[in-house]
Formats: sequence, C-alpha cells, structure tokens
Amino acid sequence: MDPLDPDMFHPTCPSSIMPIRIGDKWSAMIIVCLEQGPRRFSELRVPIHGATPKVLTQTLRALERDGMITRTVYAEVPPRVEYELTPLGRTLLDPIAACRRWAQEHLPTLLAAREAYENHTTQPA
Repeated sequence: MDPLDPDMFHPTCPSSIMPIRIGDKWSAMIIVCLEQGPRRFSELRVPIHGATPKVLTQTLRALERDGMITRTVYAEVPPRVEYELTPLGRTLLDPIAACRRWAQEHLPTLLAAREAYENHTTQPA
C-alpha cells in the first residue's frame, strides 16, 4: 500500500473549499427544497424545521456566496424575498439524489451498526 500524501488536504487543495460537505445536511435540504422553483424563507422553514432561523439564514448566505442559489428581493410592502437554484446549484441535485438513495438502501444496516456499537460501548468492562 502506498503511503498517504502529506499534502492531500493542503489548504490550496480544492477539497478544502468544497461548498457542500457530506455532513452539511442543511445545504442539501435547501437544495432539494428549491428543486421545483423559487421559495420564500418562510416556505423553507416548514420542512427544515430542525434548523434555527439563524442557521437557515447563514446556510442560505453561504449557498448564495458560492453561487448555488440566488436571492431576489422584490420591492413590495412588505418586502418579498425568494431563493432559487442557479444552474450551478442544479448540478448538485443528482449527487444529492444518489446520497439519498444510498441512505434509503443502507439505513437499516447503518442503524443496526449504531445500535451494536452503543450496546458494546455501554457494557461494563
């Protein structure tokens, strides 16, 4: 087996600036919610009820900064703001769908492994 490259995660490596991390469930959820078209913040809060408004706002800003979504403010009273996937953001739909399929297929095995681990680690030595 070859030794691991000490620079494989160097700060200039593209992996260090990835906009979507495997564990970043809020970004993936937002992207899935925007698949059918633009949505308002209040619409996104319904299915993403586990995220606080602050976390949802921070995630939306990060996705906007990375060019995954656009934020459009309409000059109405009260102001209306909508979020929409960009073409770049839409490219994430297939990888997210693949991850969701994997999770659906392997969830029972994963949960059994977690339970076995918890049972093993909570046993007295």
